[in-house]
Amino acid sequence: MTHPQGDLFGAAAPAGPALPAGLRYEEAFLSREEEAALLAIVEALPLQAMKYRQYTALRRVVSYGGQYDFSAQRLDEAEPLPHWLDPLRERAAAWIGIDPARFTQALVAEYRPGTPLGWHRDVPDFEDIVGISLLDEAVMRFRPYPPAAPKKGDVVKLTLAPRSIYLLRGPARWAWQHSVAPAKVLRYSITLRTASDRKRAP
Repeated sequence: MTHPQGDLFGAAAPAGPALPAGLRYEEAFLSREEEAALLAIVEALPLQAMKYRQYTALRRVVSYGGQYDFSAQRLDEAEPLPHWLDPLRERAAAWIGIDPARFTQALVAEYRPGTPLGWHRDVPDFEDIVGISLLDEAVMRFRPYPPAAPKKGDVVKLTLAPRSIYLLRGPARWAWQHSVAPAKVLRYSITLRTASDRKRAP
């Protein structure tokens, strides 16, 4: 049976519980050769541990086009998006139907074994969120926001295959939180974001 997400976006989606409206997902967005070329660049980047106020995460990252200061709750300047991201930026923009220039921020993240990503919504400075997975799969989890007393079925899961892409837009972006289960082996992700003109509560 076709998943509701497939009905929305005209592409097949994984079987299982209904995923949030506004979530689009596609496997094999990149070829193995394209993934290898990106990994050769990503593995040489100056990644630094992500800091959230007084907490230093296991996840290591580098930001382009803007770097969020969680202590001051503001988006600070960062290096411009590098040219090596241009082909990926253009393809991702075509996939979601926007001008590539609307991607104003990028985050490259490393997940070593055991590294999780806790429950959150992306900061309100951004609108559309696009993620590309590299090297290994990840389990992305979703729950309604704001979270209430947990109920069976509140959390839905999506396995992100290597070389896959997803989009969070509309309800999936604003009415749900997401997290990523601890990595089993080394993986990387590249997240592209558009700017938001709607300032919301984080």
